[in-house]
Amino acid sequence: MNRRPSSLEARIETVKQAIIRLGDLRPGKLSQQYNVCGKADCRCKADPPQKHGPYYQLSFTRSGKSSTQFVRQEDLAVVRQQLKNYQRLRELIDRWITLGMELSRLKLPSARLGGVSRKPPRAQRVAKRR
Repeated sequence: MNRRPSSLEARIETVKQAIIRLGDLRPGKLSQQYNVCGKADCRCKADPPQKHGPYYQLSFTRSGKSSTQFVRQEDLAVVRQQLKNYQRLRELIDRWITLGMELSRLKLPSARLGGVSRKPPRAQRVAKRR
């Protein structure tokens, strides 16, 4: 795709502004857990069992360390938004990298010359040294 540097710079700026507006972030995955307790006559041991829950658990890895946290029912909406913001951040960063790579390629001298390098082929450089 052939684009002008000014167009790519404008798109990168749009991505940066979107990142600034994201809000609170939280990496990880949210899951629902159901538990069985140790009481012999509890409903979770009935036939069919009615397990306790749901309990919500957040799992994530940060700096190479895996962690889990329980999330209260009343905090679910906030945590879900933070997870969504984090996913959006990852998408925006990926877009920024893609646009930045294309912009960098266009700014290289060889790109402006239609892909022709200014550097002579290796055989010519070796011949000049002799």
